[in-house]
Amino acid sequence: MSAPLALAVPARSPRREIARIAVPVSLEFTLMLVLNFVNQVVVGALGATAIAAVGFASSLTFIVLLTLGALGSSVSILVARAHGAGRRSEMDRTVAAALMCGLALAVMVSLPLSLFAPGVLRLTGASEGVMALGTDYLRLSALALAPSVLGAVLSGVMRSLGHARSPMVATFLTVILNTLLGYALVFGPGPFPRLGVAGVGWATLFTALLKLAILLFQVYWPRRHLGRALAGWAWPQGWPQWKTVLGPLLILAVPLGITELAWSGGTFLYNVVFQKLGDEALAAAQIVHTLEGVFVVGSIGLMSATTALVGRSLGRGDAPGAARWVSRLLSVGLHTGATFGLLFALSALLLGLLFKQAGAEVQQIAVVGILINAGFQVVKVRNMIVGAGVLPSGNDTRGVILGDVVGAFVVGLPLAVLLGLYTPLGVTGIFIARVIEETVKLGIFTWRARKLDWNVLAAGQRAEAVTA
Repeated sequence: MSAPLALAVPARSPRREIARIAVPVSLEFTLMLVLNFVNQVVVGALGATAIAAVGFASSLTFIVLLTLGALGSSVSILVARAHGAGRRSEMDRTVAAALMCGLALAVMVSLPLSLFAPGVLRLTGASEGVMALGTDYLRLSALALAPSVLGAVLSGVMRSLGHARSPMVATFLTVILNTLLGYALVFGPGPFPRLGVAGVGWATLFTALLKLAILLFQVYWPRRHLGRALAGWAWPQGWPQWKTVLGPLLILAVPLGITELAWSGGTFLYNVVFQKLGDEALAAAQIVHTLEGVFVVGSIGLMSATTALVGRSLGRGDAPGAARWVSRLLSVGLHTGATFGLLFALSALLLGLLFKQAGAEVQQIAVVGILINAGFQVVKVRNMIVGAGVLPSGNDTRGVILGDVVGAFVVGLPLAVLLGLYTPLGVTGIFIARVIEETVKLGIFTWRARKLDWNVLAAGQRAEAVTA
């Protein structure tokens, strides 16, 4: 067996260990979504159709980003296990293979999406106004997919190695630049060209490339206090090594990609239903979705903490330790979900100030959506921890797929069509359908999590350590 990956450090309390991973990740995503929300406010000055166009196009690229970003979730689980067991060479090969797979898949998807952007928007049900404003933005944001997918892989690696602050720093720098550059290119002050909605797309592409460069430096440049880089570039040699690396990577990544496709595809189809009720309904839904993201990501670090801490325990063959981490993380999630849910509800008071140009109807619809979704934040946070953390760490990717597919396509979307288009509830009915979907998913995820046998999983990791 190879030497341990890290030097011995003083034991931390469980809460400090959770916070060490979860807080930087939550801060990173909160900052990202807060400044993305600022971008939405900037675009909102161009009117409700501009908000709808950016939101509709973003939901398309979001499908690809989340689906291929499953490589980041997969590699983070495998890196955590290798880190816990001290298998550095295995870890290096896994990271290199994940980066190459991510690049190839992202290019295959992003180029057609960029080249045929108008047809894609028309085919997916965008109105003429949304298509006219959203085409250039979709082209540019599609080109940003490849660096974004690679960034997700590198960020997952650093979080599993206990360096969650590093991707937070990269995000902090690039998202602030994205906001400033986006404003400049939308309105064209001074020497900047006035590009309108397309300006946000150019800012997104530039900062995605910059963030990738920073993350590559953080992972592969030697660190003084460690005497080495976090990871070394180790290309798998020959088919036996490729098979050893790609097998575990794809066994996790493919089912996780399917479930992310189901979730993000479901989100997009909800937007299609909102679009059927008009640009104002779609604009309001985008405001609710973006604002909710700002608050729900206050708990998203618990998902990364789950894959890192549970994965490390399993890598050491410590089944009771893995079970204890799950219990602790669910307890913390209950408190963060309730707190951020209350803050989300209070954000409805700011809509008149932030989205004055969007119109009174958009603001009224958004208030209803905020209040309905805020009441279910605890459910959504628990689904994040169990569905995206506990079940994948326990190798139950089928349970994740089952929850997302049944929740969205068997329950949520049919209800959204029924309540939104064929009852007087209208937009309110679509919001209600979404929270019913989350409740169904919670029941399925909880049922599957109770069937996990941590002793069997830990024994499997101990057997791998013996043969490594």
